[in-house]
Amino acid sequence: MTQASEGISFVDVGRTFLTREGTKLTALETVRFDVHPGEFVSLLGPSGCGKTTLLRMVAGLLSPSWGKIVVGGSEVTGPRPDFGVVFQQPLLLPWLSVLKNVLLPVDVQGRQLSGYADRAHALIEMVGLKGFENRYPFELSGGMQQRVALARGLVHDPKLLLMDEPFAALDAMTRENMNIELQRIWAANRKTVLFVTHGIPESVFLSDRVVVMSARPGRIARIVDIPFARPRKPELFATPGFAEVVAQIRSVFDEAHQARTTELA
Repeated sequence: MTQASEGISFVDVGRTFLTREGTKLTALETVRFDVHPGEFVSLLGPSGCGKTTLLRMVAGLLSPSWGKIVVGGSEVTGPRPDFGVVFQQPLLLPWLSVLKNVLLPVDVQGRQLSGYADRAHALIEMVGLKGFENRYPFELSGGMQQRVALARGLVHDPKLLLMDEPFAALDAMTRENMNIELQRIWAANRKTVLFVTHGIPESVFLSDRVVVMSARPGRIARIVDIPFARPRKPELFATPGFAEVVAQIRSVFDEAHQARTTELA
């Protein structure tokens, strides 16, 4: 049985880090917003604005310096087995086959592999790699490896999928194809997705909403609703409406940068 997706609440979340010189660096400052169950939300912002830090706090790999993160009514206090994570690099184990890499979270969590074999095979087919179950990572292209990573992130039927710039290392054509594939896979599973990206067009194509963040210390500059119906086809990229939303988000960046420059002056 598929687990129901859960929402995320960021309640006045902030995070500081201690530098090597012993001074405090504020990475995030009082972030507050909600992600609804089954929603696809992108975190978009310049390098160093705290996008990945937010994602790591949701995953329970970091703790907020203040505020709290709540998933499904429970405060996140550490890593949870019902979350799936897809990183910028596929991070496949080279000595394991595609099938065994996909089943890795099940194995690590001490679950019975036999109970997830059918799901693993179904996910491998869903990501377009049927017939590659017994191949090894060195036999796959970068895009194929990232498909394996996506299947691995879903194999244990997580309530939440966290994606940290998963297509950043791919060439432009492969990245666009992976955006289309990810939308298809998300539509079939309807997991809650928090997706970190630097790409404005990518965020507009994939998301229900885009959370635009300012430069460090990271704050919410604006949350933009994406108006396009699903499923979204590649032709959407070339439409005036798409260009208009991309321009709107770009203007938010410009405004946030100008406000930050004025603040520091």
